[in-house]
Amino acid sequence: MLNVLKKGGLLFFSIFAFAQYSISQHPVSFFTKEESLLVRSNIKTQPLLNESFQILKKETDLWLNKEVDVPFPRDPAGGYTHERHKANYLLMFNSGVLYNITGEQKYADLVRKILLKYATLNPTLKNHPQATSNSPGRIFWQALNDANWMVYTGMAYDLVYNGINEADRKIIEEGAFKPEVDFVTKDLSPWFNLIHNHAVWATAGVGMIGIATNNQTYIDLALEGSQHNGSSGFYALLDQLFSPDGYYTEGPYYTRYALLPFIIFSNALNNKYPSKNIFTYRNSILKKAINTAIQYSNTNGMFFALNDAIKDKDYTTSEMVMALDIYTRAYGLDTTFLPIAKKQHSLLLTKSGIQIAEAFNKQKNKTALFPYKTIENTDGAKGNKGGVSILRSGEGKELTSLIYKYTSHGLSHGHYDKLNINLFDKGNEILQDYGAARFVGVEQKYGGRYLPENAGFATQTIAHNTIVVDETSHFNGSEKTSEQFWPVKNYSNFENEKVLAISVSDSNAYKNVILKRSLFMLTLPDQPKLIIDIFHTQSSIPHQYDLPFYYMGQFIHSSVDYTYAKNTMSPLGPKNGYQYLWKEGEAKVKDTIVQMTFLNERDFYTISTMVKDTASILFARIGANDQNFNLRRDPAFIIRKNSTSPSFISVIEMHGKYDPVNEMTFNANSIVQKIQELENSALFSVVKISLKTGELLFIETKNDNSSASDHQYRYNNTDLTWKGPYLVLFNGKNINK
Repeated sequence: MLNVLKKGGLLFFSIFAFAQYSISQHPVSFFTKEESLLVRSNIKTQPLLNESFQILKKETDLWLNKEVDVPFPRDPAGGYTHERHKANYLLMFNSGVLYNITGEQKYADLVRKILLKYATLNPTLKNHPQATSNSPGRIFWQALNDANWMVYTGMAYDLVYNGINEADRKIIEEGAFKPEVDFVTKDLSPWFNLIHNHAVWATAGVGMIGIATNNQTYIDLALEGSQHNGSSGFYALLDQLFSPDGYYTEGPYYTRYALLPFIIFSNALNNKYPSKNIFTYRNSILKKAINTAIQYSNTNGMFFALNDAIKDKDYTTSEMVMALDIYTRAYGLDTTFLPIAKKQHSLLLTKSGIQIAEAFNKQKNKTALFPYKTIENTDGAKGNKGGVSILRSGEGKELTSLIYKYTSHGLSHGHYDKLNINLFDKGNEILQDYGAARFVGVEQKYGGRYLPENAGFATQTIAHNTIVVDETSHFNGSEKTSEQFWPVKNYSNFENEKVLAISVSDSNAYKNVILKRSLFMLTLPDQPKLIIDIFHTQSSIPHQYDLPFYYMGQFIHSSVDYTYAKNTMSPLGPKNGYQYLWKEGEAKVKDTIVQMTFLNERDFYTISTMVKDTASILFARIGANDQNFNLRRDPAFIIRKNSTSPSFISVIEMHGKYDPVNEMTFNANSIVQKIQELENSALFSVVKISLKTGELLFIETKNDNSSASDHQYRYNNTDLTWKGPYLVLFNGKNINK
């Protein structure tokens, strides 16, 4: 049985509006009176509704005869005052829902009493004592949390509006709400007018209060921004934060977070102004955003950790529970989401929730897995600022997902990670993106804020699976510069599931250095899954090039004879993230193939890489200069080449099983025997890979990426012909047809 969503010890109870109300009628911001009556009438006949209602009532009733503390703000996230104010707005919201369903005045009185306390407190507040940024809060340490308070408290007030007398309403509107609205729209007007997830919450908060208090000025501020010229505000955020196909520019972690105010305020607007058709705005951009967000998750629900991201966040969060519920209301029931809803284990008490429950009943125990697919998204409001591609092979628990990131920077939460890759296989993270260095809600860890190691390591290029030149991050670690540039896709082709191919170039991350990374995901009969990674560099002068692979698992074996740092380890470098990496071992190699095998859960993985001329192989581990133990101690395998324009050609191989119970291994050794670069000219890149099972040949054109162009190349005294920017042969047979 699915349970109603819990958050902070209180039940997060949502009823979605489906009736239309006039401007002055209440409630309208979150649901209408008609729907509350519909829920009431279904409680007796719907066991799930009744169960959820009884839990909600029990949790809220605990506070009916208690004094609810509204303390003077003093603590950061995780501290008492922070958590108390957070619990207060959820309590008010829940109590407002119960007031409408039961019709009992005591629930409205609870909200009124708390709001009157805020009406006394809020006019006295200055910037929070724990504020550390240029967007300080008043009730909370940062303005973002004040905006959260505004969204939920605005809805709570609307829900109980008819249960509060006119005199108290005036006190609440002038004392509790006006100081907060004035603060974020006037004192913090640059922040309020940002194109950023913070502004999504801020505009939704001001708009909710406007709807709840019948204040058209507030509503206009929310929709149009304080300059009223369309450059900011809710519509501008919908226009500029999403690409035309629904990719959110700050990355999937923040897609999840921003979706909640986007969809809740859109719900309120849809109820109040149905003629605006907010859910079809910009070709139904919110529908695309929700679909895209779910595609950017692993089979266990974890969102891919692009940019600043906390890896524990998955699609069972309250934001995504609400997203699926409102998606169903706005766009109809999508049965492919049922596996997600089942894992969420939190069915909301709404008309949509009833639809989802009925769909579960029809499917009984036949709920399939979510149909993940290969997906390609653009970035930027016009879809012209790079993008992300997720190459997928297999189904269900056997799914493999290769994430290739070539986006714009990602605003203030972006990382310096052009042409970065990450890999998931069978539900496990194999090649990782570190994500963010932060412990959200943990007071002892810098009040839950981003830690110094986030800027020092996690955002730096060396923390990612992409090339670093001269131990310097992309764009010299300048966010302002990075925001101006993005990679350019050369080609992609996902029509043939046996050979998924994509190639992207970047000429701006480093001055006078061109980077080009082509990826091929091969799924061939009777062969292990292979990812061919062809990473070219081009420069006119020598550089130090480092290519890390942050692998997840237990090191098993390497083909190189390395020297281990037995007694003393030193950091890999002095700055740009290198200072946080211990050098555990090193090998010097020449004209060979280097292989490193590791074990993740019970599966073997091998990275095989070509060394032409000389290279250093570094075995590193995160954790140097981290005296507060803020970083995970994860390993990295780094290929270093000192040259002018070296090529990094690698094969990532998924092979073999380990059975610890029976003490057996199966196919534990790599099938890759040799990697050769036969040509890297102005016209062609030609790579030959010798396997135990045969030969792979990859030919890429250098100056023509058209899928319609015909090409010819002479190999082993045979003229090879093909159409398009690349050719892949396996044992002489063209397999990219």
